[in-house]
Amino acid sequence: MLPVEILIRPATESDLPGVLNLYQTALEDPVLLSDEAALATFRKMQQYPDYTLYVAESGEEIVGTFALLIMDNLGHNGAKSGVVEDVAVLPELQGRGIGREMMAFALNVCRQKHCYKMALSSNLRRTRTHAFYESLGFTRHGFSFVME
Repeated sequence: MLPVEILIRPATESDLPGVLNLYQTALEDPVLLSDEAALATFRKMQQYPDYTLYVAESGEEIVGTFALLIMDNLGHNGAKSGVVEDVAVLPELQGRGIGREMMAFALNVCRQKHCYKMALSSNLRRTRTHAFYESLGFTRHGFSFVME
């Protein structure tokens, strides 16, 4: 398959329906925020010091998304760290380089902001996703714990 040419940019309010569609189709998220709640959450995210929702666009279509939080830390000699969340690519376009470009973009942002690491987590059942991240150079590190 040929790679897809994309533009990665910060999301705008008008991108939210496309982002929610990605969450439902690519992440199989059965419960989505309402449009109103998504807008309120997006506006709240924008008040964080360095938390950005990005979209990958091909033509006029949103084909991928991820969120990147750059955190200040007291440990690690005050070095910042990056946390990537909610990575999604349209299922029919997976394997065409979109996720790879999005993660390269996120890593570049982390490097520019002098982060000592960029981390993400992935559900244990998503073995194909784990192989993808490992192919990019991510290594399994420690454990991720969740309390719901």
